Amino acid sequence: MDRREISRRRLLELGLALPPFAALAAATDRLIDNASGAVQLAATHLADADEPTPALTEGPYFTPSSPRRRSIVAAGATGTRLTLSGRVLGTAGAPVPHALVDFWQADASGVYDNSGYRFRGHQFTDARGRYTLFTVVPGIYPGRTKHIHVKVQAPRRPVLTTQLSSPESSVTAPTPSSRPSASSAPGGS
Repeated sequence: MDRREISRRRLLELGLALPPFAALAAATDRLIDNASGAVQLAATHLADADEPTPALTEGPYFTPSSPRRRSIVAAGATGTRLTLSGRVLGTAGAPVPHALVDFWQADASGVYDNSGYRFRGHQFTDARGRYTLFTVVPGIYPGRTKHIHVKVQAPRRPVLTTQLSSPESSVTAPTPSSRPSASSAPGGS
């Protein structure tokens, strides 16, 4: 493995494996807003954690130049609150300060905002490689599991684009009447 690649283990250590996301399918009701006393769930460990994290498509709904912010929850948005925090680490285990972490996702109903920046935003890790994102559990839509898109870029390094989802999340099978078209808001990747 090239020292510059981010391994799946490192991605897990980054917090990008969504430790709270692993229990969403079975325990969504256990997730509560941090302001009212959040439940912290154990990290998910994968058997192939030493393999490089695969690059995955950004999908058709990426919007460049997202606002810099820690909360991507729009005023009045509904859904189960989710706080995602972690650290960006290099393959040698050292924190990566000032790494760009860009997130985008569907809302709780499975709809992407294709005309603005609802549920979209970026931030930079602190001096210790840490970040925190405030969002909601994304909704499911036909043909996809619940997921959050992320781009991670260490300073002066290539961008890693991937998608975060729970291994326990179910995927709905698309039907001819439910397949999203290129112009529909729910759907895509």
